[in-house]
Amino acid sequence: MLNHLHIRNLAVVDEVEVELGNGLTTLTGETGAGKSILVDALGLALGERADSEAVRPGAKRAEITASFEVSNNSSAGHWLREHDLDDDESGGICVLRRVVTAEGRSRGYINNNPAPMQTLRELGEELVDICGQQAHQSLVRPDNQRALLDQYGKLGELVSQVRDAHSAWQTAKREYDELDAARANQASRIDLLSFQVRELEALDPKPGEMDELNAAHRLAANASRINEGVSSALQALYENEQASAHDLLSHARTQLEALGELDTRLKPIAKLLTDAEIQITEAADALRNYLGSEPTEAGNLAELEARLGAIQDVARKHRVDAADLPELTERLRDELHAIEHADDTLDELLQKVTQYQDLLETLGVQLTEARQKAALALAKQVSTNMQQLGMPDGTFGIALDKTDEPGPTGYERIEFRVSLNPGMRPGPLTKVASGGELSRVSLAIQVAASDNDHTPTLIFDEVDAGVGGGTAEIVGEKLRSLAGGSQVLCVTHLAQVASKGHDQLRVTKLSDGTNTRTKVAQLTPDERVEELARMLGGIEITDRTRDHAAEMLTTGGK
Repeated sequence: MLNHLHIRNLAVVDEVEVELGNGLTTLTGETGAGKSILVDALGLALGERADSEAVRPGAKRAEITASFEVSNNSSAGHWLREHDLDDDESGGICVLRRVVTAEGRSRGYINNNPAPMQTLRELGEELVDICGQQAHQSLVRPDNQRALLDQYGKLGELVSQVRDAHSAWQTAKREYDELDAARANQASRIDLLSFQVRELEALDPKPGEMDELNAAHRLAANASRINEGVSSALQALYENEQASAHDLLSHARTQLEALGELDTRLKPIAKLLTDAEIQITEAADALRNYLGSEPTEAGNLAELEARLGAIQDVARKHRVDAADLPELTERLRDELHAIEHADDTLDELLQKVTQYQDLLETLGVQLTEARQKAALALAKQVSTNMQQLGMPDGTFGIALDKTDEPGPTGYERIEFRVSLNPGMRPGPLTKVASGGELSRVSLAIQVAASDNDHTPTLIFDEVDAGVGGGTAEIVGEKLRSLAGGSQVLCVTHLAQVASKGHDQLRVTKLSDGTNTRTKVAQLTPDERVEELARMLGGIEITDRTRDHAAEMLTTGGK
């Protein structure tokens, strides 16, 4: 639900802040006052295209902020979590912000996170449906028409079953086709795989072997250098008769021990040298043990180099890292086994393909029958609503064009069709209905589907264009009934519609002769009477007009 809209420096608006609640809110005002600017501003917040002309003259940028109340289990809540754009500290509030600069640059934000326009539009489709004077609204999109019909018929579970069966059928069919194609070339492929597997099995590469071989090779290649270095270190530490480290350390320790009797501060230092002498002795013992251990075999280096060379040659041939050869061996062995036993596997896969195809066709037929039933009921109800909404000859139909094979959404392509004049063949909404008619058709559909889940916020811009009298009152009643399940905002110029609102906003254009700005005010009951009287009356508003307006407001509230 949209609960707050803040607009700054957009067209003739310098700054407007609007609080919105549940139910039906009507927006009224003089012609040209800028009633539709609120709808346009919300469209920008939802990612619609903008240019520098949207910025108020003299301003550096226009900024629109729209706050929505979003429940965790709503489609918008799921969308936000999937895209990691939810805000745990917001208390269920989602904030969309759009900035358009005077140079024409544009930036969008979702909960203070930068977002491209496409992302804003995707989220916007989950939050708001704007039924305005354009043909790009969601009603004309085939996917939305199908979803609305399925929603009306409560077919969600059956649609999910069809989608799952189609996915399983496609997966099994792809596996079957791939194996069947491999079998067609199996003779040459088996020869190649057999040779490769024999070569790899003869080499028998082990996991982690390359690291062990490289370490062993380094040791074998440097055996002489290591032995010479160890002997030299042993000499320096202990076995040099003239000046080994042990002898020098022992001499220094002896002197300090004697001097420590004269100055006790030297005793701790002598103790440190005693410890160092012990460590040198232990290091010398360890070096002697190393030199006394088994020397590296002379032929070991050649064997290691031969093994490393063989592994690297095979790795280059297969264009893989040497460490990946054990995994390659298993993979080629599995592929060879699969091709050699392809007939058995193909039979199993063919059974799966047939099983899933039969299931898909069965579910697809059930979905078609359910859609046909729902389409008849929805079309009848929408047609009745259209005729009540000032289109006396209007008829609504839903075409289900069957395809040869069921897809992930069933057998049929769904298209909403409408006829507005006697003798006219029903045609697609965008080709038959004008902007105002399209809005009323959308209202007729929304009312018919009002027992189902909706987009949380529905906005109708001039849905009452071209109607008056009793039809206008019916339009208002339909909007109010629709507001029982969704938040509804309606821009209207008819008192009959405005009187049905739970709340009413008045849009006023103010000018001081130099600058023009638009003001939006939430009306009190008394102010609503005055506004309805203005909409009903002419230049002069009489008491009788006010009485009529008050009566309409009282009746509309019921």
